[in-house]
Amino acid sequence: MATYESLIKIKGAVGDLVFYNLNGKNVVRKKSGFNKTAFKKSPSYEKVRQNSSEFGHCSKVGKIIRASLTDYIKEAGDPLLYQKFAKRMTEIKDLDAVSERGKRTVKEGLKTEEGKALLRGFPLGNTKNLSSKAEIRDQTLFLDESLPSYRADIITIRLDFEHYTAEYAEEHMILENKKKISFKKQFAEDDFLIYFVALKKESHTITHMGFV
Repeated sequence: MATYESLIKIKGAVGDLVFYNLNGKNVVRKKSGFNKTAFKKSPSYEKVRQNSSEFGHCSKVGKIIRASLTDYIKEAGDPLLYQKFAKRMTEIKDLDAVSERGKRTVKEGLKTEEGKALLRGFPLGNTKNLSSKAEIRDQTLFLDESLPSYRADIITIRLDFEHYTAEYAEEHMILENKKKISFKKQFAEDDFLIYFVALKKESHTITHMGFV
């Protein structure tokens, strides 16, 4: 892209050049070599199509998960969190060893222990991550003895990877220094579920949070 000065104001395409006005300046650039038809059909674009398809999938999955955690993401105060989370979704998708390239999914990646660990380890801003200090088994939250435990918010997220939608249920549990507490079963056993937990002081200040 370059600027130009001329007594004649040009707008539009002339040969391989495109003239237009950008923020009060006359700008000229070469036409893009991108061809939509070639992108859709040409074998030379096959890898690009595969990457584009998987990138779109990861972005959509990241979006529906984040939408289920809006208040907690705001609390994290990280303006770049959505980009970091999309990158983490891509890393999890890359662990899908059962699907062919271009059709790898976050769902298959999350079925692996490595994928689960990547999700649990995702940091939300500067808030301390629960990481390996919390676990959920059989509708029961287990907490490490070192963790503060006045209150726990437990969010169960049901993911629909086919329609890119998510449902979630939130419970606020008063722990009173308990390190083990049971919570309600919110969805069917065959649903694909992930869990998010936020630990809070009596003042409702979050001390730790993350995927469990």
